[in-house]
Amino acid sequence: MTDAPSELVRYAVADAVATITLDSPANRNALSRRLVSGLLAHLERAGADDEVRVVLIESSAKVFCSGADLTEASTEGMEVGARRIVDLQRLIATLDKPVVTKNLGAVRAGGIGIVAAADVAISADDATFALTEVKLGLAAAIISLTVHHRMTPRAAALATLGGEVFSGAEAAAYGLVTRAVPADALDDEVAAVCASLATGTAQGLRESKRILNRDLVARIDELGEEMAATSARLFASEEARQAMTAFLAR
Repeated sequence: MTDAPSELVRYAVADAVATITLDSPANRNALSRRLVSGLLAHLERAGADDEVRVVLIESSAKVFCSGADLTEASTEGMEVGARRIVDLQRLIATLDKPVVTKNLGAVRAGGIGIVAAADVAISADDATFALTEVKLGLAAAIISLTVHHRMTPRAAALATLGGEVFSGAEAAAYGLVTRAVPADALDDEVAAVCASLATGTAQGLRESKRILNRDLVARIDELGEEMAATSARLFASEEARQAMTAFLAR
């Protein structure tokens, strides 16, 4: 089963794997209200489908996700959007089925939160990642809930404070992704991982994931509201507004 191509997020199921495809190339899969709503809805749909054992999140083009939708944020603020992204990370972490991410190309800022929330993340080794918030007068606040759970403290400090680009191979060394492989091997690697995960029983997968993610979910529940408020405050600041305006004018 598939959705109409007009959707920003597409959904299909085959061989016990629900594939959720981010398909908003016009804004490089930025986390707009519509895209986040579609992703949340399809994750819930996969969670309720007894035929699904594994959920795969990928993109229709090389850019996996460019982070927050700065156009929306600069005109409407992030009060609601920040909380929705916290909810998105929590849903990925608490879904009763393993969630896998696959990225061929670029992942930025908020998109890294999706990768970090997933149970398994497979990346092309030459894909690029960057926590660019610091360069816009912001902080990686809401995604710190998952990113800091995955990355080593030293790597998190370097990536967060520097805001520089790092590769998929480096992301694997940092603990952010599970495995980085050559781009031409990515499809086969992800297919093999999903097929292996799909051999688990529903109960086995559910209970194993709950044990694995207990500390992560507790972290989200403890700090989510604070980080959402911090994010909204920073997006509303004059320094961030000027930086975002300059970025969007490029």
